[in-house]
Amino acid sequence: MSYPNIDFLYLNEEDMIKAGVLDAGRCIETMRDTMSLFGKKDFLLGGPKADEHGLQMNFPQKSDIEGFPLDDGPDRRFMAMPAYLGGRFHIAGQKFYGSNSHNSELGLPRSILMVTLSDVDTGAPKAIMSANLLSAMRTGAMPAMAAGYLANRDSMEVLPDIKVIKLRGSSKNSKTAIEMKRFIEEKYPQVEQIILCDSLKEACEDADVVSEAMSVTKENMEEFRLEWFKKGAAVFSMGSFLYRKYEDFTNTVMVVDNYGMYKKYLSNFIARGPVDEFGNKREWVIMGIHFVHLVESGVIQREDVINLSDLVNGKAAGRKSHDDIVMCSIGGMPLEDLSWGFDCYESAKKLGIGTSLNLWSKPFMK
Repeated sequence: MSYPNIDFLYLNEEDMIKAGVLDAGRCIETMRDTMSLFGKKDFLLGGPKADEHGLQMNFPQKSDIEGFPLDDGPDRRFMAMPAYLGGRFHIAGQKFYGSNSHNSELGLPRSILMVTLSDVDTGAPKAIMSANLLSAMRTGAMPAMAAGYLANRDSMEVLPDIKVIKLRGSSKNSKTAIEMKRFIEEKYPQVEQIILCDSLKEACEDADVVSEAMSVTKENMEEFRLEWFKKGAAVFSMGSFLYRKYEDFTNTVMVVDNYGMYKKYLSNFIARGPVDEFGNKREWVIMGIHFVHLVESGVIQREDVINLSDLVNGKAAGRKSHDDIVMCSIGGMPLEDLSWGFDCYESAKKLGIGTSLNLWSKPFMK
């Protein structure tokens, strides 16, 4: 009896760059395809209701076991994020990463990510790829795609030739903010002014489009204020959006990428209690959780929260007026990692990029 040979493609970061992982325009269109399929329910996420962001292993803040790994900094975790995406992708897989803020002391990124793609029917691996750049690109591509539906038309007209960009890092001297300023100057010379802001307020005021993607400790987290945003602003949150007066959101247009995911987040928060083991108050720092709470408490109706996928599929409209302030929560899903990873994998195959590895020529056991 003959057995199928199982080979898969390994793509390191250099391979991914050659395969086009940094192609922002193409990534935006892939995100559009992804959200369209999400709206058509042609996908699966983890968990019994297919709405899990992923399975996270949390480290304790203290332990009696010598040498036990502790949660001694922001974002100390391991996480596996499985998914299936249909349509032209028809692929299964997962994003997996370990994250530790102390990595910077070793000259490493805070998170180190990998994406695997697998055959839907057999489970055989198709590809294993470096995913730091992949994840960063899909994270930025999602609000860029959504802005096409939610930003004012006059804002969109100037975005291709944007003149002013304001950056807010952990401080005005933030290394990451300075590096981003250098990157913009090098890659987008048409930008006339790049402002490193002293405060979150300065960064938000007078902006047509605001994109937030913070990952900070609660001690260093700044609280947003709705009054900072000009009439007609489109605000996108991918990370930590601390806002305690959640009732204010009723005066805005509320949009989410995955309502069920935020509903699950809220139930987890309620189950864990209002304070942690040290008596510290648990803050809701994800915009979509506030939207779900407003629905669950009867302040608004579920239909008052717009699905981003419905905008993509032409089933709903975004803003109703030029003056509407739009608040869009994009928590991110492994569907996006799979779709962009799949397109990079397909490009790599066409270009002959990557290393072919063999799982087996004949399985030892079957």
